[in-house]
Amino acid sequence: MCRYKMEDDQLGQAVGVVILTTRVDREIRNRTVMPTLDFVAFSGYFLVISWWSSQDYDEENAFRMALQEKNPIFSKSTGRGVNPDLDIERRTSSFSVERLTNILDGGAENTRIRRAVGTYLRGLETTATFDAATQEFVLNTPTISAMKWWPGDLGRTATHAVVFARLLLRGQQFGMHPFIVQIRSLRDHSPAPGVTVGDIGPKMNFENIDNGFLMMKNVRVPRENMLARFSQVLPDGRYVKQGSEKINYLTMIVVRVNMLANEVVPSLMKACTIAIRYSVVRRQSELKPGDPEAKILDYQTQQQKLLPQLATAYALHFTCDYVQEIFNRGYTEIKEGKFDLLPELHALAAGIKVIATDYSSAGVEVCRRACGGHGYSLLSGLPSLYTKLVASCTYEGENTVLLLQTARFLIKCLEMAQKGQPLPSSVAYLSSQAFGKCEAREKRDFLRPDVYTEAYRHRAFRVLRCAAAKLQSLVESGTAPYEAWNSCSIQLAQAAMAHSHYIVVETFAKALKKFERETAIQRILKHLCDLFALHGIFVNSGDFVQDGYLSAEQADMATELYLDLLAVVRRDAVPLVDAFDFSDTDLNSALGSYDGQAYERLYEWAKKSPTNQKENPVFEKYLKPLFRNALSKL
Repeated sequence: MCRYKMEDDQLGQAVGVVILTTRVDREIRNRTVMPTLDFVAFSGYFLVISWWSSQDYDEENAFRMALQEKNPIFSKSTGRGVNPDLDIERRTSSFSVERLTNILDGGAENTRIRRAVGTYLRGLETTATFDAATQEFVLNTPTISAMKWWPGDLGRTATHAVVFARLLLRGQQFGMHPFIVQIRSLRDHSPAPGVTVGDIGPKMNFENIDNGFLMMKNVRVPRENMLARFSQVLPDGRYVKQGSEKINYLTMIVVRVNMLANEVVPSLMKACTIAIRYSVVRRQSELKPGDPEAKILDYQTQQQKLLPQLATAYALHFTCDYVQEIFNRGYTEIKEGKFDLLPELHALAAGIKVIATDYSSAGVEVCRRACGGHGYSLLSGLPSLYTKLVASCTYEGENTVLLLQTARFLIKCLEMAQKGQPLPSSVAYLSSQAFGKCEAREKRDFLRPDVYTEAYRHRAFRVLRCAAAKLQSLVESGTAPYEAWNSCSIQLAQAAMAHSHYIVVETFAKALKKFERETAIQRILKHLCDLFALHGIFVNSGDFVQDGYLSAEQADMATELYLDLLAVVRRDAVPLVDAFDFSDTDLNSALGSYDGQAYERLYEWAKKSPTNQKENPVFEKYLKPLFRNALSKL
């Protein structure tokens, strides 16, 4: 469910190129053949890069798609009667589901429209050498380690690529720059001269995407093919630059901001929707002797599995709003030639990308396991969500690398704070002298956002300060800076994660103020915010107790309140996932349909399996001869 749409010119102006993708998320649209065109615009001209259709899907996914009833794309059910257990959950909602859906979409009009319709740039080895005599750049991939590996659509379909390479002018290096390179013929689709290109082979998922490899040997492109919004090479070979050297990271920032809102968080939302609906339909054992079997969502252990994931989905949604706002402000400044916000934006996007992908991929797996054996079935929709989402921990920046990039920014900001220099808004708390102790005196105090936000702020500051102290001690003792950094990298990564966790908690808490005039909406969102924050304290209690900021007694109070909140949020669990507004087609799940007819749908879909549509060759080839020979014994 796409919550954001990046303006078409934002990605392009970041590096001087417009990349417009009309590929529609395959889980949002009906499963019909749908072409995709990816365009690159340069100097006003468009070049077709690739053509894709859903016929490229692997047979396994094609089977699952064929099982979907052909409802209108945003219909809520397939015409069956709604499961009474689900129906009663919806009748007792404490808030307007439609209003919360509008909030998640950024307004009622957006809801209406929606319903209608590499990480280490400095280490790259590929070079681009300018030949002034021919006014061309000559691109070379010097070693196998420099080979481009993993880009989507590269394996079989793309005809052009935007390639990052180290610019060489008269033997001098000028850093990474992007170039438009034709890699295949437009006549017969054969590799262009000097280009070696192909498919990287089988993967854990995404078999429908032709991820590829690329090597270049003396590949020539015109001087105009260098994307030149922020730097250019003049005909005489002189280099002209505008702005920050970090501008090459802006393209990755754009992609990260977009992927979080449009891919990562919606996947967790889908998993929560499937698992929570199924947990209301599935009944097992007695809670009270003599009573009918209880809904498994009424068991506290099931609530402990699923409801924190639901709270996380909402927390990450509002965090994506915040990151989008910072990006929009930074992008506006960059277009005006101001690059001051770029380091903060890079660190923020990197840290939030890590926490969002890490928490979401782990959350989907929790949802899958919470559905028991049926969660292991592809028909549940959960395994596909997991294998799709777990890849996001690696692509667009491997998570550990991104944490260390965020940590480097935090260390610099801590040094600035110690010198009394002004800090970017997201790290202003590093100027604090001391945090003291937690002010909570009784259990209900932990329902105050200022109390738990301060706890997360203290934790982030303390973990970073400890890592910085160790780093400084090693350097002062004579350890080489690079070696000292490596020796502190685990603590530094922890500091970056603690900082990112604090940003999410603070952002969610601040978002509550927007709904002061909508009592019911604010109440349920505050329950989710409280649950997200207290769950984090519950599972990371050592970080908060270690230096005495929280006493053991306060930690126990926070835990007790967290467990109380599970029962509170449970009452609105189904309406809260209904507010995500996924159609049955979106979910593609036998367990998570709106009408709750999970078992009927599982049986119907299983009957349509190809293995149930033809005679069993195993019997004729293996079992029949065996039975014939052993008939007397049988």
